[in-house]
Amino acid sequence: MSLQDAIDNFYERLVVDAIAATGEDTDSADYLTDVMCVALNRLPTRYYRHSIDMMFYLADEELKEMKQKSLVAVKGAREFVREHQRE
Repeated sequence: MSLQDAIDNFYERLVVDAIAATGEDTDSADYLTDVMCVALNRLPTRYYRHSIDMMFYLADEELKEMKQKSLVAVKGAREFVREHQRE
């Protein structure tokens, strides 16, 4: 097992959820991958080793704030990617 496989960024899960919540019928896999990259680059990182640690130590208000930040980042990323799509 590599060190990279031992940790995750909690925002990745939240961004995937926000992408699903804002889904559109015309979304392609390439478009959504670009949206995810742009959104994650606009958010801070929040690494964890075991998901149970994040859920145990994360206050409800903090999780709510992180979800809101993720939703705002995804909406902005969708707009950015649409405006900068490759021909």
